[in-house]
Amino acid sequence: MTTAALIVAAGRGSRVGSAIPKQYVPLRGECGLSMCLRAFLAHPHIARVQVVINPQDRARYEAVASCWPERISPPVAGGATRQDSVRAGLQALKSDPPNRVLIHDAARPFVSAELISRVLEALRTNAAAIAALPVTDTLKHAGGGAIIRGTVNRVGLWRAQTPQGFEFGAILDAHEAAYAAGRGDFPDDAAVAEWAGIDVALVAGDERNIKLTTAADLAMAAALAAGAAIPTVVRTGIGFDVHRFAEGDHLWLCGVRIAHTARLEGHSDADVAMHALTDAILGAIGEGDIGEHFPPSEEQWRNAPSRAFLADARRRVEARGGRVANVDVTIICEEPKIAPHREAMRKKIALLLGIDLERVGVKATTTEGLGFTGRKEGIAALATACVELPTRGAGEVPTAT
Repeated sequence: MTTAALIVAAGRGSRVGSAIPKQYVPLRGECGLSMCLRAFLAHPHIARVQVVINPQDRARYEAVASCWPERISPPVAGGATRQDSVRAGLQALKSDPPNRVLIHDAARPFVSAELISRVLEALRTNAAAIAALPVTDTLKHAGGGAIIRGTVNRVGLWRAQTPQGFEFGAILDAHEAAYAAGRGDFPDDAAVAEWAGIDVALVAGDERNIKLTTAADLAMAAALAAGAAIPTVVRTGIGFDVHRFAEGDHLWLCGVRIAHTARLEGHSDADVAMHALTDAILGAIGEGDIGEHFPPSEEQWRNAPSRAFLADARRRVEARGGRVANVDVTIICEEPKIAPHREAMRKKIALLLGIDLERVGVKATTTEGLGFTGRKEGIAALATACVELPTRGAGEVPTAT
């Protein structure tokens, strides 16, 4: 399956107040378009990049693109609107169509590899997915004279970012249909997809993934490029769980199926390590424990895979604009042997949490024959999780719910 990145860089950015288009303004020596190209070309799952430019910027573009002579298709001229420019870029890709396309604004220079990966991961099970952040500020509707006329309920509201990912054929058809219908007023590609009847999934965006719109944005971008960080608060949570052995021929640990002479007893799949890790993340954000959100008294969770619980904990973190920074799990048992399965466990956890493998630790120990684990009556697990949440001034960003 091939993926192309379509970078839209045809805008003029008049509100920035710069003498040159904002995507070419140097930020500590490297312009925004260059930063975008570097991010996408460095990603292992991006096969090639197509850039849409304003023909007046051809010399500026060539100076940037010459740094990466491979995997960049010849630029295509943009149109009068962003929607026209995206359609031109999609048409340029049609001669050798990819399976998927990520559409990204060059005005968002701080796109990260992790953000690209999150959108790509969502495209495995969805026809479309976009990066977005939940609205956390109170919203006011203003009338004439900048007088408040009402307060808007922010529950369920998200701030759309790019990249926005799509099945290539579907988004090309949607843009062509919108053009044929005379619709050129869509604010982003997700809106075009929605109009065409395509379900669009949301994945966690990134507070650093700012869009350069005003002179103040350029100043913030220069500070970020110089190494300044979005202020964050780091929280740590601890989780602990125990499950007894029961008659069976396999068990689940950290999302990995392990053949064994017994199973672990529980209402779900009884993955004791995954349960401890889920509780650690929930503890870090102060949202109770796994039993509160997935009560064993409810039949819908019978035999449920514990990866669903961990995915829910991740969603709760990301709904606050945060991310799981790193996790560590210790499995306490005499048997089965954990070492042969450790790397598979780490990979499973990293995939479910959307973090690098180096941020996941899995260890095992015994109790030297002491206690219920020493008597081989069951397994215990201890987990810790560090979560980074964005701050607002001296306080934390409130939840979106």
